[in-house]
Amino acid sequence: MVPPTFSISDLAKEFDLTTRAIRFYEDMGLLSPERSGAGDRVRVYSARDRTRLKLTLRAKRLGLSLSDAKGIIDMYDSPRDTTAQLQKFLEVLATNKTQLLERLADLQANLDEIKVHEKEAQALLEKAQSGRTTGHKSKPRRVVSA
Repeated sequence: MVPPTFSISDLAKEFDLTTRAIRFYEDMGLLSPERSGAGDRVRVYSARDRTRLKLTLRAKRLGLSLSDAKGIIDMYDSPRDTTAQLQKFLEVLATNKTQLLERLADLQANLDEIKVHEKEAQALLEKAQSGRTTGHKSKPRRVVSA
């Protein structure tokens, strides 16, 4: 039985990528297609390349850098002992998790600040509107303080 092969357009369609993105992953050493056709211009991707692309995209979704993804994926090419692979994967995940938690804390602080400004603006708006209904002219106030 002949192992399955894929064209660059097959992979682009399957993974909803541009062919340029796939060529970039190839330049990064994540994929290594065979070449065929006139001047070796046609890329022929193996099932291994397809799997590596799938793992690369999964790593990206987890927030890993392409170099971290490559390091981990390359380890799986020599599956004699998975201990080193798993340790490296856990280290990368721990680092990424720490960075994500820090970003989450920053985002939460920003949201909390927005809530404060929303309440202040709402209170000023209500005060301005109640002044119009009673006929009192209210002096404009600065909405945002430094």
